[in-house]
Amino acid sequence: MRVAIFENDGKKSQKVSKELYQKLVDAHIPIDNDDPEIVITVGGDGTLLAAFRNYQDNLQNIRFVGVHTGHLGFYTDWRDDEIDDLVISLQSDNKQSINYPLLDVKVEYYDAEPEKFLALNESTLKRINNTMVTDVYIGDQLFEKFRGDGLCISTPTGSTAYNKSVGGAVIHPGLESLQMAEIASINNRVFRTLSSPVIVASNDWITLKPTQSGDFIFSVDQEIYHNKQIKMIKYRVAKERICFAKYRHNDFWKRVNEAFIGSDYED
Repeated sequence: MRVAIFENDGKKSQKVSKELYQKLVDAHIPIDNDDPEIVITVGGDGTLLAAFRNYQDNLQNIRFVGVHTGHLGFYTDWRDDEIDDLVISLQSDNKQSINYPLLDVKVEYYDAEPEKFLALNESTLKRINNTMVTDVYIGDQLFEKFRGDGLCISTPTGSTAYNKSVGGAVIHPGLESLQMAEIASINNRVFRTLSSPVIVASNDWITLKPTQSGDFIFSVDQEIYHNKQIKMIKYRVAKERICFAKYRHNDFWKRVNEAFIGSDYED
């Protein structure tokens, strides 16, 4: 079993990463950052997102494990003081895993070649200076003409991130779906949107066709893109999935409770 360590630049994460590296060496577990079977991230959810991007071309062969050096995240199961237990789990690994849906994002431009992205959390489209006007299709049918600041399309695991902050629903990652949440929509007697999150099944898709050109901000997870003339963006549940080594993968609703409520939760 080949293991890679992927850490952020924080002092604590760097320290934990060095300790973990030595413990893996002492346990005779091969370390291979180029072609790993397991990627251990040391940091937080942002670090795991960065590792996901780094290894997304080989997701079918990789399982992720998250070690958090700050607050408990949705993708990090282990604390920094538990790396001895993590190494023991790696030594007794039997390929156990849990996998979650990803977001397939295809973008067509007026002034460039098409691009494809994978998102673990979400993708957004916003306009910088003026109201964004965008035709929204679900499947092949025109659903609405959106006017507002922007739209957020998220995965079930990403539903607790930016999606939740703009009023989207929290969705269990066992559901094969994607969600569209509005960002400051305009609703009056002249202009009208559904003004509610929309959850779409895996056999359908969402297409955005902006009616203007220029000054868009398009994002995929932590990456931001601009200065391209966007013609159309198509979102659907990806064929690819992300896998986590299921040594002690915490219950999703327990994570939600700890992150947002903080009361006692019984499994």
